[in-house]
Amino acid sequence: MKRVVTGGISHETSTFTTVPTTLQSYRERFLLRGPEILKVMRGTNTTLGGYIDGAEKHGFELIPTLLAEAHTSAPTPRAVFDGLVGELLDGIRAAGPIDGVLLELHGSMCAGDLDGSDAVPDAEGHVLAEIRRLVGPGVPILAELDIHSNVSPLMVQMADVLIGRETYPEVDMADRARECADVLSRIWKDRLRPTMALHQIPMVWGMNQVTNHSPMKEAMAELHRIEAQPGVVCASIATCYFVADVPDMGASVYVVTDNDLAAAQRYADELGAWCYQRRADWHFHMPRTRDALAQALAAGRYPVIFADLQDNTGGGSPGDSTGMLRTFVDAGLRDACVLNITDPDAVRQCQAAGVGGQLTLDVGGKSSPLQGQPVRMTARVLALSDGKFRYDGPIYAGLERSLGPSAHIEQNGIHVLLTTHREQPYDTAFARTLGLDPRQMRFIGVKSAAHFRAGFESWAGAIYVVSEPSVHDLRNLTFKRLKRQLYSFSDAK
Repeated sequence: MKRVVTGGISHETSTFTTVPTTLQSYRERFLLRGPEILKVMRGTNTTLGGYIDGAEKHGFELIPTLLAEAHTSAPTPRAVFDGLVGELLDGIRAAGPIDGVLLELHGSMCAGDLDGSDAVPDAEGHVLAEIRRLVGPGVPILAELDIHSNVSPLMVQMADVLIGRETYPEVDMADRARECADVLSRIWKDRLRPTMALHQIPMVWGMNQVTNHSPMKEAMAELHRIEAQPGVVCASIATCYFVADVPDMGASVYVVTDNDLAAAQRYADELGAWCYQRRADWHFHMPRTRDALAQALAAGRYPVIFADLQDNTGGGSPGDSTGMLRTFVDAGLRDACVLNITDPDAVRQCQAAGVGGQLTLDVGGKSSPLQGQPVRMTARVLALSDGKFRYDGPIYAGLERSLGPSAHIEQNGIHVLLTTHREQPYDTAFARTLGLDPRQMRFIGVKSAAHFRAGFESWAGAIYVVSEPSVHDLRNLTFKRLKRQLYSFSDAK
């Protein structure tokens, strides 16, 4: 029986956020070791869940090592990063002779002080190089990447196969992992010799990238046309993670062929050119909530969802900006809710007041002045919880999570969910644990760019992507480490 090690270190790193990354950040999301990985991830729509399925399908032994994943935040300190990498390598060594490596990586991680001597601007390249040095050239290394990757030449050089997710919202985590397992099986059984080429596109891909909508739908169709060409094993589009000031930030495509590097590069260049020719299509205007609200009231399609892209905690923002909440309050909305505001201090005040208690408190706006001023509310505490829940899906379906102590407060028909830990609403499961069903609301505010669509879009009357002041407002960001000119920061605002 073939023996394959699995695990990974996954972090999307913002170089502009005020949210620090610590070892506790990994503990709060996923820091799993050995058999615990298989126990937690089996049957879930996750990368490791897909690898477990792949092992069962192809009959190889899956040897779990370390899975470390933190929510998007600032660069991981070098000591923490080195400790995680060392533990991952120790797990691979302890496995003994192996026939392959299946990894979960993000594709946009960096570590250390990026202005210092311990900088690791390309953490995935570093991890892959260390694993390659350990296992040698003959052991296939395959990894699944997030669609928002900043793919480097080193990553492509050190891995045999990289496969990026093809959906946004990213509902295909397990599917892409199963594809990795399929390709690994072909390497063994069909003597497949993967050769991979990268084309870095000189642009920042804007947020017009929901894959079941045009124009991104057409981009995925073009990707699949390339994948159908003779000799092509797989291909991927990386739309980039644009709040990372690192040399390889930017969109890219990467293509794997069977022992034909020239063809891989030709197809990568062709797909990259197709994407760049349509560069203006990937950007759209994002109004303030107050302007979108006026449009929504005129249209009258309910429930209406306002997605605050700039304070998307999934993109590394603190999750406590107040522009949307203030707009709801000033407009006197009823049957309205905001999901979620990260405010541990407000949660503690709610706990002291107890369920049914009424209190005056300042909500949000505490992590940075760029997030807006706190909103003074006189609210009732409708529910309290420890924050534990299980995702409905399709994103993370079946996975258990905790947002820490949490509260549901209400003021004059405006409901707010307060959490201790950051998390964008992928579905309505967490809200329902606090007695709030967003489907019964008329006005819904979410701190999310697009992932909320997986659990909300099917029943929404209308959706407006809005922009409120935050630490990730591109108008306030200065990039100094990029090694190339990128189209077009002005259009990405």
